[in-house]
Amino acid sequence: MENRISSDVKIKRIARAALVAACLAASAGSGTPAVYAEDFWALERQARQDEQKGDLQAAVPKWKLLLTHYMAEGNPVNAALYAKNLGQYYDGQKQYETAIYYYELENENWLKAGYDWGAQDLFRAEEIRSTLELYVQTEDEPALAAASGGNGGGLAKFEPVYGTYLGMYSELDPQMGNQYARSEQFYNKKHAIYLAYTQWGKPFPRQYAVNAKAAGAALQIAFEPGNGLDEVKDGDYIRQWAAGAKATGLPIFLRFACEMNGNWVPWHGDPAQYIEKFKLVHDIMEQEAPNVAMVWSPGDVPINTMSAYYPGDDAVDWVGVSMYSIPYENGDPSKPQPGLGPVDRLEELYRLYADRKPVMISETAVTHTTVTDGKSWTDWGVMNLERLYEVMTKQYPRLKAITYFNRGAAQPGVTDNFLLRDNSAMMEAYKRLIGSSHFLTKVENGAKPSKAGGYVKAQGSAAFSGRTVVYPYIKLPDVYNGKVEYRLNGMLLKTELPPYKGVELEAGGIVPGSVLEVKAFNQAGTPAVTRQLVLEPRTSVTVNGRSLAFEQPPVNWQGNVLVPMRAVFEAVGAQVGWNQAALTATGRKGETTASVTIDSLTAMQNGREYQLEAAPRLINGYTMVPVRFIAEAFGAKVEWDGAHAAVRITTP
Repeated sequence: MENRISSDVKIKRIARAALVAACLAASAGSGTPAVYAEDFWALERQARQDEQKGDLQAAVPKWKLLLTHYMAEGNPVNAALYAKNLGQYYDGQKQYETAIYYYELENENWLKAGYDWGAQDLFRAEEIRSTLELYVQTEDEPALAAASGGNGGGLAKFEPVYGTYLGMYSELDPQMGNQYARSEQFYNKKHAIYLAYTQWGKPFPRQYAVNAKAAGAALQIAFEPGNGLDEVKDGDYIRQWAAGAKATGLPIFLRFACEMNGNWVPWHGDPAQYIEKFKLVHDIMEQEAPNVAMVWSPGDVPINTMSAYYPGDDAVDWVGVSMYSIPYENGDPSKPQPGLGPVDRLEELYRLYADRKPVMISETAVTHTTVTDGKSWTDWGVMNLERLYEVMTKQYPRLKAITYFNRGAAQPGVTDNFLLRDNSAMMEAYKRLIGSSHFLTKVENGAKPSKAGGYVKAQGSAAFSGRTVVYPYIKLPDVYNGKVEYRLNGMLLKTELPPYKGVELEAGGIVPGSVLEVKAFNQAGTPAVTRQLVLEPRTSVTVNGRSLAFEQPPVNWQGNVLVPMRAVFEAVGAQVGWNQAALTATGRKGETTASVTIDSLTAMQNGREYQLEAAPRLINGYTMVPVRFIAEAFGAKVEWDGAHAAVRITTP
């Protein structure tokens, strides 16, 4: 990690120089230069005097005038300085929305001036932003795949259809070390990926591969040119390294020269050279080791420089990121950041790249104890583990791998303890969270959870069938949350405290258009943020326990469930025919033939007429037919579950 903003002294020196330059420039182009310059010098002096007296309320209107002036004059340095002052003032007054506005304005002006000095306050803006997102449970695999599959460009190498690979760095865990096969013993679940480090110039790390193969796992290898990028050249060394990778037969995620956007690594500083070397390694792996997927993996900070190092879509298989949830920046007690969680840290990178590549968190961890203050951060740690493994996969559906950096604080210079086994609450939370079938334990192309189901992010409305869960993600400026209330059409359904489980809804008991209101409170019991969701319950249809997916949802027409013709015919094993002239659908299975006609209450089975309670209809271009007649015509049993608005078909 790095200090994200230069010292206030440096900023103020540059701002002072910019102020002088602005006044001189204004004097040169104004008909009354002395008065113009003197007015703003006076205003600046008065604001500074107000600050020195501690009368910030008096300084605020002066800061606003100065901010407006310098933005109009095209002086982003001074504009950033006064936006920063205003952001900090309103932050201190707990007027968080106004503070966020000025922090974002500050960052915008620093960027215009060519500096990334607004990054720290931009992170602060995320800390104090009130957030309430809702996610709706679904078993609709096509919907889950569509949400998590990028921009329609197909799956990348080793990318799952949906779900998230479970990864871990365990080398510094004194009990597990690199004995990857012991994962189930400690965590009740295998991990799909293990992280290993190696340096350019060293042979391929074969022993890591042996251990991974014994555990049925893949490797993520952080391959670091410790002497800088000049040493990265084509030749026997890298070709032999690639041959070693190929010989393992394992899926390998190669994270070459990671965190390149940070000045703490020797391969930082020359984006053009970095891109050249990354492409070189990519090309060699493509030629020599097709089992290697290239991972481009910056750090989550600094945000504003990462894109300059992107090697291009042709050279990148996955986009990764290093990000940690720690209560103090760089262990500095003067820089607390407890409100900045993992969801905020991933947002910008995901926005930039997830429609092009699958995303992995290459390494991450959460503090439970820090030597910075000697205190336990257990509650905070558990909360952020929940966000990392429960919320992140819902908020960011193309987040396809998470690798936990399981390290204690015994190493020199280390301030934060991430080691799960050192804190029983963290260990139990981790085991509970990764127990979800969403977390995958084997890397393979097109992998997906063994049990169908997941969550999709709700917008203004939510369509669902059967039983569902609406799950909330809540982040408040107070860091810790209070209770949540769920109301359906004004009636209280449930109140819960963290960790939240969400509210269960039954499609059969909800009128279409009903409104679910979710209200989050802070720990003091004050309402903080509210979301409303319009509910659209739908009828579900299963055949022998398997849910049918429909492009046109079933409809309840005059007490009868109508479903798309082809889906139900094929589900009961019948071949489908359509007579456009007669608007008649016919299904054939063995010796049975059944047919229905649009807008006709008369159906036919093996030449005999049957009267329907509801006629087939054309809805949105789909031929909708009565599910009960079609299923029973071919000998199936049909059961209606009103509580869940579900049709269950059992074929002979």
